[in-house]
Amino acid sequence: MHELAITQGIVDTVCDHAAGRRVHHVTVEVGELATVVVEALRFCFELATGGTVAQGASLEIVPVPGVARCRACGAEFVVTDPVLLCGCGSADADLLSGQDLRIRSMEVSRECARPADAGTIQPV
Repeated sequence: MHELAITQGIVDTVCDHAAGRRVHHVTVEVGELATVVVEALRFCFELATGGTVAQGASLEIVPVPGVARCRACGAEFVVTDPVLLCGCGSADADLLSGQDLRIRSMEVSRECARPADAGTIQPV
């Protein structure tokens, strides 16, 4: 299950960028041709965040469709499997998207500033 290693990389990156702040939400883009099982990624995310600043964070997965451009006719077309076959019949195409896997965004807590007079308040 390579999803565990992928998820651990996502969580490590998120926690590093959070710099000690609590992580509440993470959005990840996953290409539909990336050979990643989305439900396994969700399950592994919950496991990988345990004991980190991202524990309890929600995970949003945004699918990225496979898109290719035909070199013969210039048309862009949706790709649903590894075979790049344009409607014109040509298999000479460039894959533009669909193998992506990236962290799009994350929501973290903002550290509260300590009141300036916190150390000078006298009990009444």
